[in-house]
Amino acid sequence: MILAAGMGSRMRHLTQHTPKALLTVLNKPLIVYHLEKIAACGIKNVVINVSYLGEQIQSFLGDGHQFGTRISYSVEPVPLETAGGIVNALQLLGEKPFLCINADVWTDFNFLHLIDHYQQLPESALADLVLINNPEHHLSGDFAIENSTLTLLPPLLTFSGISILHPKLFTTFPDGSSRLGYLLRSVIEIQPKFSPLIYGLHYHGQWSDVGTPERLMVLNAN
Repeated sequence: MILAAGMGSRMRHLTQHTPKALLTVLNKPLIVYHLEKIAACGIKNVVINVSYLGEQIQSFLGDGHQFGTRISYSVEPVPLETAGGIVNALQLLGEKPFLCINADVWTDFNFLHLIDHYQQLPESALADLVLINNPEHHLSGDFAIENSTLTLLPPLLTFSGISILHPKLFTTFPDGSSRLGYLLRSVIEIQPKFSPLIYGLHYHGQWSDVGTPERLMVLNAN
């Protein structure tokens, strides 16, 4: 699933007429980078949630065949929080774990590394997150990793917006309409010490949250 329903309000004039997922880095829309990498993993079925200017995303991507994928759209008349958007799309996602990516990040991370990592986890795992070193705009971090298990004990790393999630995460716990980060933290706080539910890996490569015009400018300058 690609999360693409956000309004991109911090991008100011850049998203006044264009959804953030279609902003370009080196002449290619952000969301296209994700679709190409997803297809390279052998994943065919993709769900994209859309809301603000979502018809532009649907028109541009179509059914996804040009990227080697089959795209279904989860339309939100009013943008939901990240976890709420996923809950709204569960009927399209099915009952198996799924790769989930924020549309507004750019990275050279190979999604296959996360898939391989998840496949080595216990069957009880509900989530596997990619964490990165804290960028300047988020020095407080989100989660820590201890023996592949996520904790809330500092020093903390930043959630990259790339994860594998199990649908049970949203059907077992009551915060499914909130932000994904809030839901994950609430589960980490109660997960059994000897049978954790939330895992992660630390990626040291290139990553950027394209959340402001300045960050987009830096990416296009490299």
